Amino acid sequence: MSVQHALLGFMESTPRHGYDLKRSYDSLFAEMRPLRFGQVYATLSRLERDGLVELAETAPGQGPERKTYAITAEGVTDLERWYGEPEPAQSPIDSALFLKVTLALLSGRDARQIIEAQRESHTGRMRKLTKAKDDAGEHERALLDYALFHLEADLRWMDHTAQRLGELRRALAL
Repeated sequence: MSVQHALLGFMESTPRHGYDLKRSYDSLFAEMRPLRFGQVYATLSRLERDGLVELAETAPGQGPERKTYAITAEGVTDLERWYGEPEPAQSPIDSALFLKVTLALLSGRDARQIIEAQRESHTGRMRKLTKAKDDAGEHERALLDYALFHLEADLRWMDHTAQRLGELRRALAL
């Protein structure tokens, strides 16, 4: 997830200060990727350095001055470019499950046990996410559906692979 673009997106409608940006982010995306206050301010500094935001106002606060940032024309252009770029599909190449199954097969371990343990974990997670949809708002339901569909795809791969373990073991026997 691009924190930089999330902050730019929040500032597109109105200038914002760091606390407000963090609150907006947390209300929509904290479940996907938590954001620390320090990360908000570090990102704002980089955005300002790169000319994508500018300091719009400085007001006294109870602690440090409260700085309000506004998106610049360059920031809007960068945001438009980002919206137009398709995201790469998540690659299974970095899947820890795939790595475990492959190494288990190479070592003579029972890869089926690994798959079954993962299946139990996934189905438990799916039950929790499905239950969470009951009380979720429309935005959160869309996020929960996204997670559920990815878990479903993983389960399909587990079923397919479990049926082919013998073939895979033979293919890996170099």
